[in-house]
Amino acid sequence: MILKAETDLQVLGEAQTSAQVLEKIQNNDCDILLLDMDMPGRNGIELINDVKKTNPKLHILALSIHPEDKQALRILKSGASGYLCKDSATDNLVIAIKKIYTHGRYLSESLSEQLAFNIMPEEKAKPHEQLSNRELETLHLLVSGKKVKDIAAELALSISTVFTYRGRIFEKLNINTNMELMHYAINNNLQNPSNRAL
Repeated sequence: MILKAETDLQVLGEAQTSAQVLEKIQNNDCDILLLDMDMPGRNGIELINDVKKTNPKLHILALSIHPEDKQALRILKSGASGYLCKDSATDNLVIAIKKIYTHGRYLSESLSEQLAFNIMPEEKAKPHEQLSNRELETLHLLVSGKKVKDIAAELALSISTVFTYRGRIFEKLNINTNMELMHYAINNNLQNPSNRAL
């Protein structure tokens, strides 16, 4: 109904199943396939692959009930020219089709941001960010020069528990001695408890 209201767009055919989609694109010389990702038959991404094998130049606008999440990225990577959530179809369907026809791609602002984050290298988490709050607290006391028995008394823990925390700290930071722990703390500005979020 939305497309029929547009004088410069023509609907050449409709399909109810994935098998009919493949049949229709063979018998109709169309520019864009508006593909419901949840239609009966084959998995949506598999169908995109089949369509691209049959007609590699055909632009596909994927339409889905699902919001723009990681599924949208997988759909685009499989060969679709655009992804549109059905909730926004009323406002953006014609815009998406015309953009794909003229520029070859349609990406909403939120999807463009997702793609940007997807291709940007992720910053690796630092080893000390794996530490629990108690382990980090123990680390600060160790690098301040306190002995295990003093740390146990200050934190109201048993000595064996503090040794366990220290062992976990060494394992997570991939170090073996208190000296290495001191160097790590200095290099990562962890000497002061107020820096625990760094």
